[in-house]
Amino acid sequence: MESRNRFQKEKSPKERFFLIIGILFFTLYLGLGLIFIFWTSLPIAMEYKYRVAFGITLIVYSFFRFIRFFKRNDDERS
Repeated sequence: MESRNRFQKEKSPKERFFLIIGILFFTLYLGLGLIFIFWTSLPIAMEYKYRVAFGITLIVYSFFRFIRFFKRNDDERS
């Protein structure tokens, strides 16, 4: 019940701003990773296996940042 009340509280403008920035960078890294994997005529000269490896690294990093962002915010609120 306590966690439910915590999420129903109004967020401060600072928390909203950081939430939007966190989501923006998550989508940016995720999109960049997908671009590296699926864009066939990428203007960067890389072999396909290295592009896929770099794209997967960016996608994993985006999820790592996303999870860390929300864990940090939960710790600050408690």
